[in-house]
Amino acid sequence: MKKIAIVGAGLVGSLQAILMAKKGYQVDVFERRPDLRKADEIGGRSINLALSDRGWRALELAGISDEIKKMSLPMYGRKMHDVEGNLSDLPYGLNGEAIYSVSRGGLNQKLMNLADDYPNITYRFNRKCLDIDLKSNTISFLNTEENKKEEYTYDQIFGTDGAFSAVRSRLQKTPMFNYSQEYLSHGYKELVIPPNEDGTHRIANDALHIWPRGEFMMIALPNMDGSFTCTLFFPMKGELSFDTIKTEEQVMDFFQKTFPDAVPHMPTLVEDYFENPTSTLVTVRCSPWNYDDKVLILGDASHAIVPFYGQGMNSGFEDCTVFHNMYNEMEGDWDKLFETFSTTRKPDADAIADLALYNYIEMRDLSGDPDFLLRKKIEKKFAKLHPDKWMPLYSEVTFSHIPYSQALKGGEEKNRIMEKVMQMDNIHENWDKPEVMDKMLELL
Repeated sequence: MKKIAIVGAGLVGSLQAILMAKKGYQVDVFERRPDLRKADEIGGRSINLALSDRGWRALELAGISDEIKKMSLPMYGRKMHDVEGNLSDLPYGLNGEAIYSVSRGGLNQKLMNLADDYPNITYRFNRKCLDIDLKSNTISFLNTEENKKEEYTYDQIFGTDGAFSAVRSRLQKTPMFNYSQEYLSHGYKELVIPPNEDGTHRIANDALHIWPRGEFMMIALPNMDGSFTCTLFFPMKGELSFDTIKTEEQVMDFFQKTFPDAVPHMPTLVEDYFENPTSTLVTVRCSPWNYDDKVLILGDASHAIVPFYGQGMNSGFEDCTVFHNMYNEMEGDWDKLFETFSTTRKPDADAIADLALYNYIEMRDLSGDPDFLLRKKIEKKFAKLHPDKWMPLYSEVTFSHIPYSQALKGGEEKNRIMEKVMQMDNIHENWDKPEVMDKMLELL
């Protein structure tokens, strides 16, 4: 039986372990942290995640989607809050589609528990990856519990150890390996809206809430226990930034002026603000993702992106789907498999990275803009009339399996058309008239 190592027991690593075990391989999963399931509090990044079609397909492939659906909540659209507390709704799909809010830590625990059902999967926690001998495919780890070095040799190694991957770091030392990382000037901080005393949600639990404020924003995603995980995306430095808001008084003053309708629902705001860390947001791009037929990196290790399209986990899970479809096609030719996966998947990873960066501008700024909301209404109507000719970019990314690179290219063309449509005379008054739809047909 071939032996496979997976370095990183996060979401993508645990899913990949299940998929490889289902194919009959002996799988060892290494994780530098202690067993997540035994922790009092779940560490690591804790932004709630939005599961959509690409992620669900991978979970279905692993045979575990029904289990995951039990711990997720559907969100059918964005609910925007302006400074006066007025709400506006923007549905996600054309036909009532939803994305699903799920706890990162809870999902990770569930995937680990499901992996434990396979006798050919072994988890090894508290193992810090030190190096990989690429000639022999031997990995060196520091067992941090016992403070001793360990070595293991494998047929194939998968690096799924996140944006600051130790496996990728080793590949960066090989010839012709390209790598870049770029931080946003904005960071994020997690906050919370607790449940009502009876365990119900304080605000609507079937939507992703956004407080768009131009240069920054706050969002809230519902949890199964009646709470909401809120995330403030905010400049790291500057006149109004994490760097300048330092006292309890400043926190309350800022939130009461900026998010006044949220404050009554956030009784632990000040404590959360100072107790929870301020974290950074980074985009990672690299190539190739493989070293011969020996090592392959997946998920954030190969393409970390910012969270504003809700596609970080979904794109990582899609890596698993694409890999396993290719595996079936290549019938054991690992060299061809690793090379083809790396070259084929890279353009799609770059595309979703670009889309995620743009969507931050859309969420924090445009989502409160009347012109932007009108564009979405026009697009939705046209797509309903001509579903064979137009699928909104968001639907292509979130509710289809169209390659990200193809969606990005199509989105640029759609944007060109909508720019012209929005220049039509009295478009805000006449948007619902047949001539607007005719114009779009003409421009296609």
